[in-house]
Amino acid sequence: MRKPWVVGVSGASGTPYAAAVLCALLDAGDPVDLIVSRAARLTILDETGHPFRDAHWAGDLARWLGRDLGGADVRHWSAGDLAAGPSSGSYPSRGLVVVPASTAACAGIAIGLSKDLLQRAAEVALKERRPVVVVPRETPVTRSHLEHLITLHDAGAVVLPASPGFYGAGASASAEQLVDFVAGKVLDALGVEHTLFRRWQGTLRAR
Repeated sequence: MRKPWVVGVSGASGTPYAAAVLCALLDAGDPVDLIVSRAARLTILDETGHPFRDAHWAGDLARWLGRDLGGADVRHWSAGDLAAGPSSGSYPSRGLVVVPASTAACAGIAIGLSKDLLQRAAEVALKERRPVVVVPRETPVTRSHLEHLITLHDAGAVVLPASPGFYGAGASASAEQLVDFVAGKVLDALGVEHTLFRRWQGTLRAR
């Protein structure tokens, strides 16, 4: 039985994090179900110059990720399709990641709004006690946002802010290394093996 990871991309800035997580899951050979919110499509276009369209999602995704998707097990669901597979608890999945997670997405998931498929799929994963990782990328944060993150934590989600560590490469770290650090932490939370960053070995200035 196919059992994918559901990856939701919301409208917050930080689409390179989503791309890195998607690429790492595909590199691990895991199936992926992708949901891209309406706001995220604008952010992808703004940050990459590439559109993301339902009718051309495979080609648009390949251009966004900069890789050939031939042989990759990827399924796309429109964010407006509330009858899609991930909208039901009977649809098999390993868990869900929202990366990046906007304040609106966090709020909607926390209160069970289910205004689109991304929020509904997250609610389903929480109620079915499947792994859920939420990657907020917002600073500074308001009290209401913090309260929503606490609600998500209490509901069983892993709240994993997009806060890269520097001990792997120090001040000379490239943007790609910092993005990969966050993506690697997401995969750690999912229990998926990867080599996206150098792990701490207990030695200062180890390279």
